[in-house]
Amino acid sequence: MDAGGFWKLVDHAVEKTADLDERRAWLSGRLALLPVGEIADFAVRLDEQRRRVDTWAHWQAATLICGGLCGMDSFFYFQAWLIGQGREVFESVALSPDALAAHPQVRRLAALDAWSDDDWPDWEALYRVPDAAFEAVSGGELDDLLDSRGQVRAFDVSPGGEDVNMEDPADIARRIPRLWELFGKAV
Repeated sequence: MDAGGFWKLVDHAVEKTADLDERRAWLSGRLALLPVGEIADFAVRLDEQRRRVDTWAHWQAATLICGGLCGMDSFFYFQAWLIGQGREVFESVALSPDALAAHPQVRRLAALDAWSDDDWPDWEALYRVPDAAFEAVSGGELDDLLDSRGQVRAFDVSPGGEDVNMEDPADIARRIPRLWELFGKAV
């Protein structure tokens, strides 16, 4: 499975439902119909895409959106949520984290006084999708197959890119002005 096949599955899940639990179930079920090698490819593509938004600039945007509550785990789950929004949204945000300001779900969050647990922009369960499908098909562990192929998934953040100041309002406003306009009042 190449990147196009990966995004085709993710985009189809986005079209199916807005509910992340239903998306996870649909993706797991769809992947379980594929050969184990393609399930492994999905896991590799997932990691490749996540790494594209593993930058300090993206972490700064996630931290602003989440009102300063975005540690390493939260950022990792935010990256999965971002992938789960589909290719068009992901690609625009991969180029510029400030593009999140145009996303309807992010705009809705900015308008809320308080968030429920379901409102947070995270989707930890996406990382379990290929593992669940692989186990359903083979009864084995996906990481064993990936290891045999010389592939390793990263389950932590390791931001790259230019350093940013997560706490300096002037730096944040300069780097992500549209998000600052939406969320700066909370900082």
